[in-house]
Amino acid sequence: MFRLNVLERCVYNRIDGIREKCFELLRVGVRNTSTLNVANPKVRSRRRSSITYSGCLIDSTTISVGLLGLFRATVRRMSTATNLDKVKKTCLYDLHVKNAGKLVNFSGWLLPIQYKEAIAVSHQHTRNFASIFDVGHMMQTRVQGKNAGEFLESLTTCDLKKLKDGGATLTVFTNENGGILDDLIITKDKDDQYFLVSNAGRREEDTQLLLLQAENFKKENKTIDLEFLDPLEQGLIALQGPMASTALQPLLKIDLSKLRFMNSVITDVLGITVRISRCGYTGEDGFEISIPEIKARDLVEEILENPEVKLAGLGARDSLRLEAGLCLYGHDIDHNVTPVEAALNWLLAKRRRTEGNFPGAQRILSQIKLGTTKKRIGLILGQGPPAREGANILTPEGERVGTVTSGTPSPTLGRPIAMGYVPPDLAQSGQGKEHQEDE
Repeated sequence: MFRLNVLERCVYNRIDGIREKCFELLRVGVRNTSTLNVANPKVRSRRRSSITYSGCLIDSTTISVGLLGLFRATVRRMSTATNLDKVKKTCLYDLHVKNAGKLVNFSGWLLPIQYKEAIAVSHQHTRNFASIFDVGHMMQTRVQGKNAGEFLESLTTCDLKKLKDGGATLTVFTNENGGILDDLIITKDKDDQYFLVSNAGRREEDTQLLLLQAENFKKENKTIDLEFLDPLEQGLIALQGPMASTALQPLLKIDLSKLRFMNSVITDVLGITVRISRCGYTGEDGFEISIPEIKARDLVEEILENPEVKLAGLGARDSLRLEAGLCLYGHDIDHNVTPVEAALNWLLAKRRRTEGNFPGAQRILSQIKLGTTKKRIGLILGQGPPAREGANILTPEGERVGTVTSGTPSPTLGRPIAMGYVPPDLAQSGQGKEHQEDE
C-alpha cells in the first residue's frame, strides 16, 4: 500500500531515530488519507494495451520511461538546456558545471537533473546518508507589518495564530472556487513578520496575488510590507537525509537537536546570517538553508567535505517526493483541484473551518460534509515501466475511472509507483481483487 501525506510522519520518525525505510512508513495510517491498495499482479496481460493490477488497470499506451528516465515521467515543464540565454541561473550554477551536472531548463531556471551518478543512486544515497539540492529557484518572500498575519490568512487555509515564533506550516493559496493556487510554507518569525517559500513555477501568479491583496489591505489602512527576495542574491539550499544533521552541525554554534521539524532559526554560518528551517521535500530529516549568494557556494563546499554528503539533482528530488506521497504543483494539484479532493484536509485548520472565512470556503466545507467526485490516491504497480502523467486508470472491466498525475520507478521499492485521482469509493484501503485479463 502506498500512503499519501506522510511528510510529517516520515520526518518525525527520522528525527526520533527510527531507521525505517520510507516505503515502510508509507504502510501505516497517516491522518484520514484514503488510498487504493493495489496488490502485486500475478499475471501481466499479454495484450500491450493494458496492464492488470488488483482493483485497477493503467493504460500502457502512455507508459514510458522516457528520454530522461525517472524525471521525465512526472515533470513536463523541463527540457535539456540548449539556449542558455533564455534561462536564469541560480547562485550555484558554477558549482553545478564544475561537478558535471546535467543541466535542464526547469520553470525557466538552469538546474541539474543529475550529476555523474544515476538518479536512482542519488535517490538511495539520500535515503541512507545525505544529499544537497539546489532549490534556489524557489520563491522567497518576507511579509511584515501590523496586519501581516491577517493578510496571509486572508489568502490561505492555515491558522497562524497557533504558530509560535520560529514555527512553520505547510498551507495553500486557494481561489474562490476552492482550487489550489499554490502550496507554500509560511514561517512565523514574530506576530508581524513572516517568511514564505513557494513554487518557482508560480512566481508570477503568487507575486500578483500578494500585491493585489496588499493593495486591498492598504485601502483599509492596514499595514503590509512585501519583500520579494531576488533568487540571484539569496540562495536556497536543501540538505536532506538521515545524516543531514551530522553533516551540518560542525559548522554551527546552535544545537540542531533542539530544532524541531517545521521550525526555523536565524543564525550565523561562515560569518554571515542565514535562516535554517528543519523541513524538506523528500520524506527524510533535513534542512532548507536560505543564505546570501556571496556565501552559498562556500557553504555547500564546506558541507561536501563530509564524505557522506553528495550533490543530487531534480531527478532524485522528484522520485524522493513521490515515494513520500508529496504533491507537485501543476501535476498532482492545481487551480481546479481542492484540498479535499487532493486528500489535504489536514491543511484546513480547525479554527479556519469554523470561521469559514478563507477563499473557497463554501465549496471546500461542503465537500468535507457531502464528499467529492474524486480523490487523490497512491498506487504501487507491478514490475515494468512507470505510468506516465496522463495515463488512464481503469477498472478490471476496462472502465476508465481516473488519471495518473505523477509516476516514477521507486528505487526504494524496486518497482513503479504513481499518484492519481479516482472516485472516492475506489479510494479506500483494501479495494479490488486479483484480476487476470484474457488474451
